[in-house]
Amino acid sequence: MNSGNDPLLFVRDLAVEFTTHGRRHRVVDGVGFDLAAGRTLAVVGESGCGKSTLARTLVRLETPAAGSIRYAGRDLATLTEKELRPLRGDIQMIFQDPYGSLDPHLTAAGIVAEPLRLRGVGDRAERRRQAVELLERVGLKREHADRRPPEFSGGQRQRIGIARALASRPKVLICDEATSALDVSVQAQVLDLLRELQQQEGIAYLFISHNLGVVREISQEIAVMSEGRFVEHGPTEEVLTRPQHDYTRRLRRAALDPALITGRKPRLFAPATSAGAIS
Repeated sequence: MNSGNDPLLFVRDLAVEFTTHGRRHRVVDGVGFDLAAGRTLAVVGESGCGKSTLARTLVRLETPAAGSIRYAGRDLATLTEKELRPLRGDIQMIFQDPYGSLDPHLTAAGIVAEPLRLRGVGDRAERRRQAVELLERVGLKREHADRRPPEFSGGQRQRIGIARALASRPKVLICDEATSALDVSVQAQVLDLLRELQQQEGIAYLFISHNLGVVREISQEIAVMSEGRFVEHGPTEEVLTRPQHDYTRRLRRAALDPALITGRKPRLFAPATSAGAIS
């Protein structure tokens, strides 16, 4: 399931386990997919189904218990931190919380310049110049460069997070609920920005969300996750309009407007309240 381009990322039989009260629990179990340049795969499911753990594992903030994550001919699942370091810039992550993921003591330019420093780009003046250009590219103004995160709105902070991710020149961008903390108008602006960047740069997105309306806007493929597994996976429109799995149908019924699949889904399943809910 890809655009015809060779996939950038191959994930096979991925599993992640945590220990709680002395017992091992598998929170991601047997997940697999391909992701090609310029394409977006959305992963949806209720809170606690394993979406964020999957995201963190793909960027190796978590260590998988089994399976493979192949990128550039190497299995990221088995690499040491030293071996991972040269590849980290290629696979970046935008976090759900646009405030907690930014250092409040750094300016916007300083936050965006940090990945440039790690890449060994120029001197301090050159890194600042490029950081300001990236901030402008995501819709912020030059005068914003010396402000700190508490001085920005949620939407502006999320733009800083996007600019920071772009500073690494990623090939794959993992978006973990990247728009869920934003109001509707700002959410639309960020989605437009992500689409524009994808068209310009050919970035592949793994877009994690609980909002089916957002998913319909941004993705070509969708994977529905339940209890750590993909229970349905296919073209977005097909999965949303003709779901095959009962879990996907329940996910649709939990949407605020099941006829249009818009609005924010409750964090956990709730009984359908509309007699016209699609099943």
